[in-house]
Amino acid sequence: MTDPEGGRSPQVEPFLRGCAWRAAPGVPYPRFDPRDASRLPADTWQCAQIPAGVRLELVGEASAVEIDYATATDDLGYRGDGAGTTFALWRSHEQVDEQPAVLGTGTVTLSLGGPGAAPAGAPADSPAVVYLPEGMRPEVLALRPVGGSIEPAPAGPRWVAYGDSLLEGWVASAPALAWGVVAARRHGLDLVNLGYAGSARGEIPCAEAVAGLAADVISISHGTNCWTRTPHSAGMMLETTRAFLDIVRQGHPDTPIVVASPVIRPDAEATPNRLGATLADLRAAMEEAVRDRIDAGDGTIVLVPGAEVITAAQLADGIHPGDDGHARLAEVFGSAVAVVAATTGPVDGVRAVDGVRPVRTGGRS
Repeated sequence: MTDPEGGRSPQVEPFLRGCAWRAAPGVPYPRFDPRDASRLPADTWQCAQIPAGVRLELVGEASAVEIDYATATDDLGYRGDGAGTTFALWRSHEQVDEQPAVLGTGTVTLSLGGPGAAPAGAPADSPAVVYLPEGMRPEVLALRPVGGSIEPAPAGPRWVAYGDSLLEGWVASAPALAWGVVAARRHGLDLVNLGYAGSARGEIPCAEAVAGLAADVISISHGTNCWTRTPHSAGMMLETTRAFLDIVRQGHPDTPIVVASPVIRPDAEATPNRLGATLADLRAAMEEAVRDRIDAGDGTIVLVPGAEVITAAQLADGIHPGDDGHARLAEVFGSAVAVVAATTGPVDGVRAVDGVRPVRTGGRS
């Protein structure tokens, strides 16, 4: 985790998760290195200023936690309230408390449910996870226990996830229901969310960022923005994916990687972009690049084909999944990430989930 010299509260810093870089002026929780931001497309840096996946994790015997905070905006854009307007405290698979955030400075008190209040079926020491009002660009200034003590929760295996709007959380009804967040909570993973809505196109600076971060497992899940936002041909997609993976492997020669190709997008599946590529073409090119690595002997990379993971009915707006779609992505993509995170050596145990068959080591399957 970053040090407190980046401008964040040193008292809060040990509790923060999902922060890989120091703060920048006006950006307390950047999701890309601010010192290198000039190399990013402007839309990517804009998304990187939204603290998707940033959270507090704590354990202890306190009955509640008080959080002092400041928010920078109430302009939530396309996502509306789903971008995050509350502080929500979860333990394992259940939300324990939720309180609204205000514009400007404020204090919120969240119940921890009392000592030993982990949900039924969860470990007794299940950490409390506080999700932030991401869309309001918050900064946590201080936190205090009520009726006991708190301490930072132990961090799980670090999951560095690169992706697009789906990973960022569009259009789940709350940050806590985005697929990466759900999967991290379910499997005890320390998520660093590098999901950039509308702007994840496999750029080289992003590959270098992933290569430079400590990680126990990596996931890559993008592609739809290469159909129309910045049109790619199938050949461009093939070579961009190869280059992205080559650079990530320079920093992580043995770290497990899960690559998920784009999920269904009905308006794009059979519609050529201005370079003649459909989303189906781009998906096939991305998958070809990964299969080539597998066939060449990369024993710690797994491909999860995305075309059949969710249905068109699970797209809330025709492009982005709603809550049930995010839950499904957490089940399929998240389970693959969890399996490889727990695997030492070549990956050979990723199971199919309801007919979605991962491509493992040892050739095309």
